[in-house]
Amino acid sequence: MGKTVGIDIGGTTTKIVGIDGGKLFSPLLVKATDPVSSIYGAFGKFLTENKLQLSNIDRIMVTGVGSTFINERIFSIPTYKVDEFVAIGLGGLFLSDLERAVIVSMGTGTAYVMADGEEAYHMGGTGVGGGTLVGLANRMLNIRNFNDIIEMAKDGDLTHIDLTIADITRDGPAGLTKETTASNFGKMLDLATNADVALGIINLVFQTIGMMAVFASRNEQAKDVVLTGNLATVPQTSQIFQGLTDLFGINFHIPDHAEYATATGASLISPGHRAKKVG
Repeated sequence: MGKTVGIDIGGTTTKIVGIDGGKLFSPLLVKATDPVSSIYGAFGKFLTENKLQLSNIDRIMVTGVGSTFINERIFSIPTYKVDEFVAIGLGGLFLSDLERAVIVSMGTGTAYVMADGEEAYHMGGTGVGGGTLVGLANRMLNIRNFNDIIEMAKDGDLTHIDLTIADITRDGPAGLTKETTASNFGKMLDLATNADVALGIINLVFQTIGMMAVFASRNEQAKDVVLTGNLATVPQTSQIFQGLTDLFGINFHIPDHAEYATATGASLISPGHRAKKVG
C-alpha cells in the first residue's frame, strides 16, 4: 500500500508530512513566496530525502490558503483539497493523542477549532498572532526577523514591562496570583531594555491567544487545548501558557511537530465528502 502526503500551503511557508500505516514521517518545511513553486519544491525535497518514487505515493492531500492555486494533479498523482479547519482539528487531535479538544492554530493570525473524534468545526479567530508579533517588533525594535526577536527575548524581564496584580493591590482578586498580568505594557519602565520589550510583545500575543482559548474551552466544556502552528515552537510558549493553566485549570498541550498539525490533519482525511478531487 502506498503512502499519503499532506501539504499545508501557507502564504510564506509550505509544510509537508507523510503518513504510512497511520504513522507520521519526515515532516519538513519550505519557504517561498509563490505557492505553486513552494508546493513542487517541498514535494520534490520530500521525495528525495525519503528516497521515494512517485509510484510510492497513493495520493496528495493539500490544504491552506495557497491550495486555491492548485487546480490540477501534482505530478499526475491523485490530488485532493481539504478544508483547512477540519485539517487543523484532526491534526491537533492526532498529534496530541486526544479524543476531544479545542485546537488553536497560531500562525500569522490565530484560528480556534473545536475537534471531537472525527468531527471538527471553526469556532472563530483573532488577528493577533505571529504577524502581530513581527509587526510590533518591527515598529518598536526595528527588528523584522522572527528568530532574532525570539532570541532577544530570552534575556527579557516582564517586571519592567507589564503591570501585575501585585503592582496595584495588596490583596488580589480571588483566584488571581500576584504575578497575574493586570495590563500588558502597563508599566513600561524607562530602564526597560530591548530584550524586555521583545519579551513583552511575545507575552502580549500569547496571553491574548491563551485567554481566548480559555473562553473557547469553557464555552465548549472542553478541558484540553492543543497549541499548533509556528508559534507553538517559540521557547517562551510553555512558561506563558503554564501560567494560564495554573490560573484557570485548562490543560494546554504542545505536541511534537505542532507546527505540522494542519498538514498532518490533511493527510489523515480519506477522499470523500471532506476532500475535493483536483483535475
